[in-house]
Amino acid sequence: MNCIRRQVNTFSMAAIALTMLAVLIAAISVAAQTSAAPAIVHNTWTTGTPMPSPIAWSTAAVLKNQIYMVGGINSANETSADVEIYNPATDTWSTGVPLPSPIWGATSAVVKNVLYVFGGYGCGDTCGTVWAFNPKTKSWISKAPMLTAQGSARAVVYNNIVYVIGGNTNGEQRITTVESYDPANDTWTDEAPLLDGKSEIAAGLMGTTIVAADGYTGSGDTGDNEAYNITTNSWSRLTSDPTPRNGSCTGVIGANLYVSDGNDDSANAITVNESFNLTKNKWKSLAAMPETVTDMSSAVYKGKLYCIGGGSYAIQFQGNVYDYVQIYQP
Repeated sequence: MNCIRRQVNTFSMAAIALTMLAVLIAAISVAAQTSAAPAIVHNTWTTGTPMPSPIAWSTAAVLKNQIYMVGGINSANETSADVEIYNPATDTWSTGVPLPSPIWGATSAVVKNVLYVFGGYGCGDTCGTVWAFNPKTKSWISKAPMLTAQGSARAVVYNNIVYVIGGNTNGEQRITTVESYDPANDTWTDEAPLLDGKSEIAAGLMGTTIVAADGYTGSGDTGDNEAYNITTNSWSRLTSDPTPRNGSCTGVIGANLYVSDGNDDSANAITVNESFNLTKNKWKSLAAMPETVTDMSSAVYKGKLYCIGGGSYAIQFQGNVYDYVQIYQP
C-alpha cells in the first residue's frame, strides 16, 4: 500500500511540475510577444526610406499591400511615366511597369486588385484618359475615357464604384463635376455636382458619405467642406477648414479625415496638420509634419497616413522637388 501511495505522490508531483512549467512557458511567450510589439505612440510622425528619385504631383494608391506611385513631375522638371513601389512592411522601394505615356496631376484608386489612374495633365492640356494596371499580367490597359477631361481631381471608392470629384479643365476652370466609374462595366455616370468648383481637394469615405474639404477655386484657396451622401446623390455643407489650402496629404483613418500640409494662396507650402470628424462636424489641430511639403502623394495603410514626395511650391515645374516618405500615426 505504501508503495502505491509513493507512486501516486510521485505522479502528483510530476503533474504539478508540468503544470508549473506550462504556466512559465506561457508567461515567457506573452512577455516575448509584448516586447516584440511596442506600444503605439499616437499623434506622431516617423520617416521611411526616401524615394529613389524625388517626385511631385504624383498619384498614389495601395495595391496588394504596397504603395504605387504613378507619374508626376521629377526634379529635372520633366513629366514622368515612372512607377515606383514602396513596401511599408520592409521600408524598401522597387520599380514598377511605367505608364504608356507620361502624366502628372492624375488621381487613382484600386478596385478588386486593379489599379486605375484617371485624368491628369500631359496630353497637350488636361487628359480624359483612364489606365488600368493588373499586377497579374503586369501591364497597363486603356479603359473608357472620362466624360470630362480633367486634372487635379480626387478619387474615392465605395462599393467597387470610383467617384472622381472636382478638378481642373482646359482654360484653368475649376469644376464642380462628379463622375462615377464602374470598372465591372467600364462605364461612366454623371453624379450630383459639388456645391463649389475646386481642385486639389482633401477627400475620403466615411461610411456612405464622401467628405470633400479644401481646394483651389481658381481665384484662391478655400476651406469649403462638403459631404456627399452616396445613397441620396446629394451634397451638403460642413464646417469649413480653419486653414484654407490645397494640395494636402489626405486620407481617412477611423472616424477622421486627416489633412496634412499643402499650400496657401501664394502657392507656398505650409505646415499644418488637422483632422475632421464627420460625426462631430469639427476640426482638430495635430502634430505638424516634420518636413513642409505640398502636392505630395497620399496613401493609407494599416492605420497610418503616408505622405510621399512633393515640392516646396504649388505651381508646377517650379520650386524644389522632394524624395520624402513621412508617416503619420493617429
